[in-house]
Amino acid sequence: MVFDFLKGEFIDVISWLDDTRDTMVWRFERRNQAIKMGAKLTVREGQAAVFIHEGQLADVFTPGLYQLETNNMPIMTTLQHWDHGFQSPFKSEVYFVSTTRFNDQKWGTKNPIMARDPEFGPVRIRAFGTYSMRVSDPGKFIKEIVGTDGEFTTDEVSMQIRNQIVQAASQALAASNIPVLDMAANLEDLGKVIANSITPKVGEYGLSIPEFYVENISLPEEVEKAMDKQTSIGVAGDLNKYMQFNAAEAMGQPGSAAGAAMSTGMGAAMGFGMAQNLGPWGAAPQASGAAAPPPPPPMGKQWHLADNGTTLGPFGEGDLRRMANEGRLTPATMVWSQGQDGWKAASDTELAALLASLPPPPPKP
Repeated sequence: MVFDFLKGEFIDVISWLDDTRDTMVWRFERRNQAIKMGAKLTVREGQAAVFIHEGQLADVFTPGLYQLETNNMPIMTTLQHWDHGFQSPFKSEVYFVSTTRFNDQKWGTKNPIMARDPEFGPVRIRAFGTYSMRVSDPGKFIKEIVGTDGEFTTDEVSMQIRNQIVQAASQALAASNIPVLDMAANLEDLGKVIANSITPKVGEYGLSIPEFYVENISLPEEVEKAMDKQTSIGVAGDLNKYMQFNAAEAMGQPGSAAGAAMSTGMGAAMGFGMAQNLGPWGAAPQASGAAAPPPPPPMGKQWHLADNGTTLGPFGEGDLRRMANEGRLTPATMVWSQGQDGWKAASDTELAALLASLPPPPPKP
């Protein structure tokens, strides 16, 4: 019983094994137990141990194995006015701080950033990316951020860091004078500018930003549509042809609002053009010269007929219809036309439709 009491009253080994990936600070639970002078303190790689005595920041231990004595706790000895070789138990809060790098922390702009683009004018852009952070000054971090929190995670500090990042990103993007079309090629430089801007601010919290990345900068949807339209114009080359293509595409959709608007616009343009060509009394002005003759009608398909070893023709559709009415063209008549593979009966060619449309012979009286 006496041994159990003494074991509970004094702590011999102080250490922390972190089994998480987001814990930045963990307080060693003493349960009102005193720390024995000469106790073992184990600080592993990627850790620091911070002693808080009566609300004041005391000694900070880097990785190593320590035996707590007055000679390796100078600040605590000064605060307590301990004599050399002091052996009595003492009460202090011990915080273990993870000094490893916390990667893949997200940041992004909740609201668009106003910037002036040399090509598009004032635009609203958004940006997001990732960063890593680590505790560079454990004592300052405990004092400025953690306070008396027994367990402190990355989520509790990332919000404050993100606010600093967004503010610096807004200033950097607005003052960069980089066209939005060229920002994708300058993401690395923008990331360095933002990281350099926030380094002094996060340093006040005992933190550092080893890595900072701008992964993407996006534009409003309407600006992206305008850029796509400009790209299409560049691909089309000829602006007039591109407008004609858009008009034809809109006309092909009569049920759409675009088709109706395009039809109305083209009708108004045609009416305006006709009004310009009319004289003052509504009649077309007399031409100074003779009107040009109309172009000749396109020639139809020409056919040749076989008649007792001779070739007749060529004949047009009107001639063939007359010959069919006269009985000179029958389904058995051999015919040929340009592009046809040899002579064929009229019933096996396009003339079958013409022969089928003829009326039957009149009834005999």
